[in-house]
Parts: sequence; C-alpha cells; structure tokens
Amino acid sequence: MRRTDRLFDLIQILRDGRLHRASEMADRLEVSVRTIWRDMATLMASGLPVEGERGVGYILRAPITLPPMILTGAELEALRLGVRLVAQGADPGLARAARMLATKIASVTPAPPEGDEDDLFVFTGQEAKRAAPHLPAIRKAIRAKQRLTITYIDPEGHETHRDIRPLQLEFWGRVWTLAAWCEARHDFRSFRVDRIMGLTETGETFPVEAGRGVEDYRARIAAEAAT
Repeated sequence: MRRTDRLFDLIQILRDGRLHRASEMADRLEVSVRTIWRDMATLMASGLPVEGERGVGYILRAPITLPPMILTGAELEALRLGVRLVAQGADPGLARAARMLATKIASVTPAPPEGDEDDLFVFTGQEAKRAAPHLPAIRKAIRAKQRLTITYIDPEGHETHRDIRPLQLEFWGRVWTLAAWCEARHDFRSFRVDRIMGLTETGETFPVEAGRGVEDYRARIAAEAAT
C-alpha cells in the first residue's frame, strides 16, 4: 500500500470520532505500530484536527470531508499553475499555504512531464514585491469590514491620505489593486497596492450600506463594461 493511500485510510478510520489505539489501526492496515506512529505524526503536522499520543490513542476532534475528485489532465495543469502563481506571489501567508498545498497535490497525483512546470511558469515583478507588505493587513480588513487609512502616491506622483472601506483585492498578472469606498470622494476608487506608502489599521468597522458595498462596486464595473 502506498503511504498516501494509507494516510487516507487512517483518516477514514478516525472519522467516526472515537479514540483509536495505534495497535488497532496497525492490525487493520497490516503495518507496524511504529509506522502508525509516524503516519499520525504526519497527519497532525499537516494541520488536521487529530489529537493523541503513543500509548493512549488518537482521535479526530472535528469532522472533515474528503470528497472524491477526478481531474482531467487540463484541470490538473490549471490547478498546478494556480498554486504556483500563489506560491510565487507577494503575499507571504498565502505563498506559504500554497507551497504546502503543492506538496499535498504532488503526493497524490502523477508527476508533471519532465521540465514542464519549472521551465514554463515563472512569475516576477517589482510591483508585486512592493505590494507584499500590505496584502495581509488588507485581506484582514476586507474580511473584518474595517476601515483603513492609507498614504498613497497617485499617478502624477502626488501624495494623498485617504480613509477607505476596503472591498476587494484584484490581481492583474503583475499589479495588485484594491477596490475601496473612499470616504473623502464619496465614491468607489481603485488603488494600486504597490503605490501605497503607508497603511494604518484603524480597528474601526464600517456598516453594510446600500450603494457602498462590494456588490455595488461589481455592479458598476459590469455596467461600465457593458457600455
């Protein structure tokens, strides 16, 4: 049995929510107890909600779902490319998660053709690197609906200070932009994140108001594109 198949079977055993001893699982999978110890350490290190220790047993503290998934060659290529894009991106948190995901994908899928990925897909850009320090705080503010104060350099090189409601991050291949409601302009604005020179998390939440939310912004963009 391949190790990836054995790890999957171990998860299936644990999904009943009961405590399982390593010796019991070893008997079921016809492997040694030491092998189960190593496999459980791997599952716990991967972030799964598995608790336990040698001599006591192991239990899955929260339910997880592992639906079957069959990907075509083109779908698998798209998945690898997307993960690689994020892994080489500027956001350190997402890049780290993408690298972990790439390892998991590689463990359960056929290897890409020799020279395929590394030779064809390389993502670079100073704009993305300059945007990197601000991306985690912006993502956090979008999720929490918190106002931000930014120091921004406009296309003419003028420095401005804005109080904004961050709504949506967009990536354009090399450049990140932030769609926001600008309190000073009383309108939507799009800011290049690499031109943000300073960012302050105010901790102040903003209300959901008609005409000022992300759906309103998207509706306006769609209407402008249709004209």
